[in-house]
Amino acid sequence: MLPKDDILKGVENRDEMKRLIDIGEQAIKTWEVVCTDFLSPPVTVEAQQRFSPLTDIHFMVWGGYPQAERTRIAIARSELPLDVSQVPIAAIDVAGNFLFDPATHRDFLGAILGTGVVRDKVGDVIVLGERGAHILVVPELVPYLEANLTQVRSVSVKTREIELEQLKVRPPKTKEMTTVEASLRLDAVASAAFGMSRSKMASAIEQGNVRVNWKTVTQASHPLETGDLIAVQGKGRAEVGEVSITKKQRYRIQLTRYI
Repeated sequence: MLPKDDILKGVENRDEMKRLIDIGEQAIKTWEVVCTDFLSPPVTVEAQQRFSPLTDIHFMVWGGYPQAERTRIAIARSELPLDVSQVPIAAIDVAGNFLFDPATHRDFLGAILGTGVVRDKVGDVIVLGERGAHILVVPELVPYLEANLTQVRSVSVKTREIELEQLKVRPPKTKEMTTVEASLRLDAVASAAFGMSRSKMASAIEQGNVRVNWKTVTQASHPLETGDLIAVQGKGRAEVGEVSITKKQRYRIQLTRYI
């Protein structure tokens, strides 16, 4: 059995971690690969942190394409091979003419949930502008959505399954920048990354609107390091790159802003 108390100690997503422990123990007992539904990024990150040290099991994270935010986790005994082919994910094309009634991510997701589907069965929604969207789902949902997802906003749509290789995923647009700061405090680095005053950034942090590596951080003084991902509600994301020390003993920080 897995060390349940140790895994759950201090976790933020307690209910989700309990379900993951149950899945892990099922994988150990049955000698089968067992998959979660789609998980949000904070849950996935915490699961990786908690399950990576375990020796009885190993896991595979996959969302249908490399940059996917919502992902499924497949768990198996450590003795068994595991790869992305064992993480079942299907893609659907939701096609219609949205030229005169544009639909957003929220509109497509709302239309799916309006058919009675629960959120955990749906992965990323890739909006394709005036022609519709590509949506990742658990495979067992495909026939149901093909029959029942017929309208998004005022637009009639045709829903059909496509291969994952047909997904139209646009590479994210990025902006590279460099800032020099007296410290690696979150408020200092994030204000530079997002072009906000330090006081406004500190306020956003205190209000719980800023995440680091998908975890909400409410301390403006939280120290950052290379590889950390900063997300500010309504502003997007930025990644901390190489950090070096200047002659005046300040921090020169490379930043990548996703826009």
